[in-house]
Amino acid sequence: MAEYLTVSTTTDTAEKAQALAAGAVEAKVAACAQTDGPVTSVYRWEGAVQTDQEWRVLYKTTAGRYPELEAYIRRSHDYETPEIIATPVTHGSDAYLSWVREQTARD
Repeated sequence: MAEYLTVSTTTDTAEKAQALAAGAVEAKVAACAQTDGPVTSVYRWEGAVQTDQEWRVLYKTTAGRYPELEAYIRRSHDYETPEIIATPVTHGSDAYLSWVREQTARD
């Protein structure tokens, strides 16, 4: 298993994306969170194809903090089924990855 992860979610406003990002960093379950958008999402929901604008949040964290980050997103997100996708970081600069580890260390 990779020691570091990027984790993504989406939401329906820039303000909600910013709040999700800031809350995770404040809780130290992510070292950094970037928001971007709008992006256009096309998906099937409740039997119909939907097209909506969303804002993406990309978190940087450690594998050890992933369970707490996932719990934070589930608790803080207003979607019934929020996107929560973790991608392993297979390579990165030692200085940056050390910073991620330091910023997400439990007190």
